[in-house]
Amino acid sequence: MGVPVPGRRHWAGLAVVAAGVVLGFPLLTTLALETSTTAHAAVVVGLLPLTTALFSALRMGTRPSRTFWIAALAGAAAVLAFTVTQSGGSLTTADVYLFAALLVCAAGYTEGGRLARVMPGWQVIGWALVLCLPLSLPGALLALSYEPVQPTAHSVAGVLWVAAGSQFLGLVVWYRGMAAIGIPKASQLQLAQPLLTLVWSVLLLGEQLTPAAPLTAAAVLVCIAVTQRTSA
Repeated sequence: MGVPVPGRRHWAGLAVVAAGVVLGFPLLTTLALETSTTAHAAVVVGLLPLTTALFSALRMGTRPSRTFWIAALAGAAAVLAFTVTQSGGSLTTADVYLFAALLVCAAGYTEGGRLARVMPGWQVIGWALVLCLPLSLPGALLALSYEPVQPTAHSVAGVLWVAAGSQFLGLVVWYRGMAAIGIPKASQLQLAQPLLTLVWSVLLLGEQLTPAAPLTAAAVLVCIAVTQRTSA
């Protein structure tokens, strides 16, 4: 039995998911990582939960408690302080890319969470990927013509993980969770991402952490505990 084509009223939301989650966020974060460390980018991306909660409030009228917003803003303030400190008191081009990535991804998460209430999460991301094919396929071919690659076992495994794990399976579970417990509460769980990314950046990439990075990540994790208790 084939998968039914989404109704016309859902295509605008799917387009936002495609533009924000499939294209915008990966592209902008990749551009940022050309001049930024993974650890720095991970902590900046810690602003994504707050940004998603704000988009959810504006788009869907959700009304988390005052304590929720205080905790979310405290986490955001910690991330901003870290960003400015690590950038020598001013924002860098990489930070501009990262903040733009936050905006487009939060919009995509909000629309995806809304759509996951009326269709399975795997269909939400699946149709978003289909929408991107007219851009992603020619873009990949063009990139390969300018910069040919020599596939290795490591690089192929990385691409497969990003495509099947991070880009598809991860988002399937993510959208299902957002539909089940609500976008604001689910979004704050992603505050754990900076700490996890910091750990993997050390283990896999051999990056060195400044003392401010784990301290900021720990402060953000305190905020996640508060938001989960107050947004239920």
